[in-house]
Amino acid sequence: MLLQRNKLFQNQRSPRSLILTTSCNGRKWKTAAQVRERDRVAPKIVVEDKSSSTAQPGGESKMSNYTCALLFDCDGVIVETEELHRKAYNAAFQEFGCTINGQPLVWSVEYYDVLQNTVGGGKPKMKYHFKNNGWPDSKKGPAPTTEEAQNLLVDNLQDMKTEHYKRIVSSAAEARPGILELMDEGLSRPDIAMCICSAATKEGFVQVVNSIVKPERLERFDVILAGDDVTRKKPDPLIYNMTREKLGLPADRCVVIEDSMVGLRAAVGAGMKCIITPTASTSSADFIGEGATAVVSALAGPGFKVTMDDIFSKNAKGEMVPNIRIKTK
Repeated sequence: MLLQRNKLFQNQRSPRSLILTTSCNGRKWKTAAQVRERDRVAPKIVVEDKSSSTAQPGGESKMSNYTCALLFDCDGVIVETEELHRKAYNAAFQEFGCTINGQPLVWSVEYYDVLQNTVGGGKPKMKYHFKNNGWPDSKKGPAPTTEEAQNLLVDNLQDMKTEHYKRIVSSAAEARPGILELMDEGLSRPDIAMCICSAATKEGFVQVVNSIVKPERLERFDVILAGDDVTRKKPDPLIYNMTREKLGLPADRCVVIEDSMVGLRAAVGAGMKCIITPTASTSSADFIGEGATAVVSALAGPGFKVTMDDIFSKNAKGEMVPNIRIKTK
């Protein structure tokens, strides 16, 4: 009997339904109570409890059939989205009328590259910027001075940014070369778990994977986590540690594909091997010096294609294990 991929979600709704219907309430301004209620009821993209419906005859979990795992970041790995994110942030800043010391708040290409390689996640990026440059005045009022007011401003900006991003990404985003082919190959392998672990806010993340990866492919992944599903963002290794624990695999059986220094540090911090596919904004970083196992310009290109056999091979026991030997021409 062929091994069936594990369900993605805790509740009984189909994965496709949840992915397609996740959306925000569309309001421009939210009170603190509304933000807390939104976060409380927001659906979580998590793997189903292995001890229940994923159990096989004899009490063995389907997860136990996996001997290794491939974990994909989203932004920059599945699709190059850095410039799309930057434009969406600037659109949100403009719509909110954000100014610092009387100057409009605008993130340049060069500055966003710095943020991209320093801080993971959208809200942490804004908080990092505001703590170092001052909190902005906006149409909502003067610069917030309390932690609650600051968090509320960031929440509202992030929601507005997400709406702009969803509109932009639907028309402009394309999968990076080789990524979907590698996913399809991995999803056909019964001994390799397939996961997506993104630092992005869930609504923007859902828009990307729904548009690029497609629901019929997402249904077959074993673990999908977005930034909202963890309490600490990359470079903290929490999201990768959580995924490994859900799979029941040791760190040395997991391989991560990342694009940035922030993501690499999260993978290395979790004790996992990491393949880097840099983007224009991260290509100058010393990834090998920071612990990357391999750096490749893309997963496919003229004369080469990265396959599962370039990442995993069988050991003496016949188990599929990480063995990265990527070559490009």
